[in-house]
Order: sequence, then structure tokens, then C-alpha cells
Amino acid sequence: MRESGEADGTPRRRYGAWLPDMPLAIPRNELLAVLVLIPVLMLAAAVNGFPIIFYDTGAYVLQGFERIFIAERSPVYSLFLRYAGGPQSLWYVALVQCAVVSFAIVEFARALRPRMSLWVLLLIGLVLTLATGLPWYAAQIEPDCFVAVAPIAIYLLAFHKLGFVRNALLVLCAVLAAASHSSHLGLAAGLVLALMLLKAVSFVWRDLPRPRLLLPAAGVAAALALVIGCNYAFTKQIFFSRSGSTFLAARMMQDGLIKPVLDADCATHAYKLCPYKNDLPPRADAYLWEEPVSPFFRLGGFPKMGPESARLVHESLSRYPFTNAFWAVLDTAGQFVAFPTGDGIVPQGWVLDPEFRRTIPKQMDGYSQAYQQRGDLWFLPLNLLHVPVALASVWLLWWLLRRATREGNWREATLPAFILLALLGNAFICGVFSGPHFRYQSRMMWWPALAVVLIAGPRIPILRDRTDQVS
Repeated sequence: MRESGEADGTPRRRYGAWLPDMPLAIPRNELLAVLVLIPVLMLAAAVNGFPIIFYDTGAYVLQGFERIFIAERSPVYSLFLRYAGGPQSLWYVALVQCAVVSFAIVEFARALRPRMSLWVLLLIGLVLTLATGLPWYAAQIEPDCFVAVAPIAIYLLAFHKLGFVRNALLVLCAVLAAASHSSHLGLAAGLVLALMLLKAVSFVWRDLPRPRLLLPAAGVAAALALVIGCNYAFTKQIFFSRSGSTFLAARMMQDGLIKPVLDADCATHAYKLCPYKNDLPPRADAYLWEEPVSPFFRLGGFPKMGPESARLVHESLSRYPFTNAFWAVLDTAGQFVAFPTGDGIVPQGWVLDPEFRRTIPKQMDGYSQAYQQRGDLWFLPLNLLHVPVALASVWLLWWLLRRATREGNWREATLPAFILLALLGNAFICGVFSGPHFRYQSRMMWWPALAVVLIAGPRIPILRDRTDQVS
């Protein structure tokens, strides 16, 4: 196909016409695209001088390298750090993570626009590294890098025919991504349930797309089995999580939903928190992490407060269901628009130095000399771009969804609807269980930006494929 020309009919020269045509539909170009994107995703860590670190990194490292069970951290991700080469260098872990994210990006782009050139995808990858938080999460030693990978894999497995090898690799990506954190697994399970509902409705409303369920459901089931299996390997006991009720109780405490229970019951019930009911920390983070000030640590922390937390949650939900529902909606809404990049990417030596000196002593020089640990990273200029891009991406997806539904084009509506549902699901799970934090939503916002660019690509001259024609 030839692009339309100028008004006089003269063909318009295509941007980058001097570059060789390397469409992603050809497997060698697809593989090369994955390899080329990896260093792009490593840019933030390269500039920093060390993989990006978060407060939780030390606990994951300690759990994975020394096989010490830590209830509030995923053993799956901890073991991933160990077997991805973390004891030798956390750079290996960052490299593997970037490879997984790169593969997800390439497969997503290839499914939507198989004639897209490798060079166009490279340009899109570079734009995403500047305009979103993508490189700050892809190379961060934290499971946040995988939160968008699971929904991408589920979407592709459900709605695109990709072949045996790609399907197998995407299932593996979905399993790793979903199992690396309980919130990821909850999001993946919720999306599979939504796909099941869509398929059921599609038998009645035949215009709706009919997703494939076997591989997405198998991926979620395998992720659940992996979580339970790793928990058993550490503790010799079968369970899914020992910290969910504690996180939920802390968030409900922050919203003022636990103290009324204590006020009503402490005269007749022996809650451990009763002596502290008038001095509860005002924030969930203060309650959970400010050691040794918080009563949570004085009472035994995660190992000992789980049963009481679950009981308090149950009592609050049963007595104040409408108030709890109101705060759940409010926290979900607050989380949905919490877009800024850089939450927690600050100097953390006061927390992590003891654990790192114990587990990765040979990597301490690189860690301590990084810009992050010197306090030289400044995210305000980035967020002047990242936040508007995130807002615009969500608004454009909503606009695309409305346009497709008004025209009755349900297949075109599938992708915007799926992404918006994933964003809402992530906001609900994180907002309700932990309270709004910038990083929970920010870590996903590169995906809607990528989707908008891929959908709009044929209308943007520099992003057109050589087979695209502008009407």
C-alpha cells in the first residue's frame, strides 16, 4: 500500500524511509526487538549507577538469600531474586526483569500492529522511558515491575492467536508476574473472572468478543499453586497469605474503622490493642512500619497480630458495612488517580544497610555510591510530564471506549475496556488493602500510554507502518 500524497498527488516521503523494513511479524525481528528494548528499560538504573531500590528490597533479599520466612513479603519474588543471580549482582535481576517486561511490550505491539517496524517500536520505547515511570519500575528490585505484565499476558492469551511458543512464554510470564505479589494474583484472578463473565454473556449477545479462557485460567491457577508451594517450602504449612488481614486492618484503622470496635468491645474482649486504642497511629504506614514506636511491633508484629487483625476486620465489616463501603470507594478513587513517579525512590541506607551488609556485602560500594542513596534524584521535573501523560492516556482510553460502544464496535472496545478494568482493579485492591500510594498506580501507567500510542499510531506520520495509508 502507498501512503497518500500531497494535494497534487505526489507521494509523501515516509519518515525513516532510509531504514531497513523490519516488521515485528518476522520472528527474528521480534526477538531482536526484545533484545534492543532491554537496554532502553535499563536506562534509569544505568543513570542511577545501581538498580533502583525500595524499602521492601532488603526483606525480599533477606528472605530469598538466607531462606528466612517473612510473612509480609512474597517468597516467590524472594526466590526469583536468588535464582536470577541476585547474590552475585542485583544487576542480573534488573536485566532479567527488563527482559520479561520487554517481551511483554513486544508481544503486545506485535499483536496489535504486526507490521510495525522494530525502529518504530524502539522509538516508542524511548518515549515511554521519558514520559512514564516504566524504566524506574522495570529495573527496580521490587515486584512492582511485573504488575502490568500479568494483565498484558492475560489479554493476549484471551484475545489473540499467537502460536504455541508465544503462548507458552506468555503463560510463564503470567505465572511469574501474578505469583510475585498477592495483589498481582488478585488482579489477575479478577480479570480472569471478568473474562468468564464476558464469555458467558457472549453466548447470548453474539456481537461481543468471545475470549479464550483455558490458558489465562491455567496461568492464574499455576500462580496460586506456586505461591502455596513456596509458602510450604519455607514453613512446611499450606496457606496463601498470613499478612492480608493485617494490611487491611491497618488501612481500616487509618480510616477510623477499627477504633469504634475497640471502644465498644474492650470492656468485654481481651484484644491486644485495647491498651493502645486511644493512641493508635493516624496512618497505616506508621502503624505497620514505625518500629519500635508503633504498638504493632510491641505486640509481636506480623507473626502474632494476624488472628486479631482478622477478627477486628470481621467485626468492623459486619457492624459498619456502609461506612466501610464508603471508604473502600473513596480509597479506590484516590488510588486510581495516584500517578506520580518516584514514591519511595529515596535514600534508604538507614533501613537497608544492615540487611545489605549481611546479604550482599560485595555490592555495597555500588549501592552506596548510587545517585539514589546520595539523595540526588529529583522527580518533580519528570512528574511534570508523567502525570499529564497518565491522565491523558486514561482519558483517551475512555474516549476510545465510548466511541467504540456508540458505534457498536465491541471488538474495538475490548482493549480499552480491559485496560481500564485492570487499572480499576489494581486501584481497588491496593487502595482497599493498603491505602492509596503513588507507586501502586504509577507502576502501571506505561501500559495505557503504550496502548494509546499503538492504537493511534497509523494517524501519526512518524509512527506509521510502511503498509499504513492515511485516509
